Amino acid sequence: MDRIGTAGWTIPRTSAAHFPAEGTGLERYAAVLPAAEINTTFYRSHKPAIFERWAHATPPHFRFAVKAPKTATHEKRLVETNDLLRTFIAEIAPLGGKLGPVLIQLPPSLQFTDDAARFVSGWRELYEGPTVIEARHATWFTGEAEARLVDAHIARVAADPAVVPEAARPGGWTGLTYIRLHGSPRMYASPYSSEQIATVAATLATRQPGTEGWCIFDNTMLGAAAANALELMGV
Repeated sequence: MDRIGTAGWTIPRTSAAHFPAEGTGLERYAAVLPAAEINTTFYRSHKPAIFERWAHATPPHFRFAVKAPKTATHEKRLVETNDLLRTFIAEIAPLGGKLGPVLIQLPPSLQFTDDAARFVSGWRELYEGPTVIEARHATWFTGEAEARLVDAHIARVAADPAVVPEAARPGGWTGLTYIRLHGSPRMYASPYSSEQIATVAATLATRQPGTEGWCIFDNTMLGAAAANALELMGV
């Protein structure tokens, strides 16, 4: 199944006609798009009641990807993060069956070091669910890093803009495909053309049979994300 959505669930005025007029913002969004990425967890913790409310506001087929906290990825840089991440995993549990992948986005300066390798290898001691990692340093796009991700059943995000050519293609574990499109040439702002959307659709179509394909548009600054997601959905 393709799970297409945006970072957050804001409905810009330019795309509002494609969504129901009634309901909360999330209810309206989830009536049309099947997935969304929760980025606010990167910055702060949320009470269980918030996740419960989001889960109840969405239809049965809907899924949320949830971004891991920056305290683990950017501040502690994957070192001695087990307690922190156990707390995060417990906090998002109220999403229940609506919980999709955990997204671990790394800072651009974080290399694939021994510490990073230990983090990847130990991840499944913390969490059994689907997991993707957005690596943004060239050292993550090597045979050794790839093998570690495959062994840990962690998919590597295909991202745009890509830090190296390999970063534009899905990698790691092939049981999940996850594409994050931030907008280029102007990050978070530039819309994607129909030709680029067609290329994304082709990438999703080549994933391993029986697996999920995710595409999240993060070019939300000027409202392009919703329009791009709708086009990829064929709406």
